[in-house]
Amino acid sequence: QVQLVESGGGLVQAGGSLRLSCAASGSIFSLNRMGWYRQGPGKQRELVATITNGAITNYADPVKGRFTISSDSAKKMVFLQMKDLKPEDTAVYYCNLINYYPARATEYWGQGTQVTVSS
Repeated sequence: QVQLVESGGGLVQAGGSLRLSCAASGSIFSLNRMGWYRQGPGKQRELVATITNGAITNYADPVKGRFTISSDSAKKMVFLQMKDLKPEDTAVYYCNLINYYPARATEYWGQGTQVTVSS
């Protein structure tokens, strides 16, 4: 079993920056995908960014060039550096982990951290 705990959310003005952190307990396998999703008011949850095997990154178009995902395998943490924040970035941000077992994949979610961007 894995537990994910997000931190770093808060209230920020448009154009500002925030750094989200996700700390994992339990095992993160060598073959894995960690990422961030978000869910804004009245919207469905959407992918923000992923990092696969601690190296290969992928970003959703709305955040490309503004957000950076990174991880620290020794500390079992994943981060999301957000800059030039916009009001449309307002959402609950969720940490996500997929462990790739030999025969199956197991997915875990954090409880989320609120990011509010004022205009």
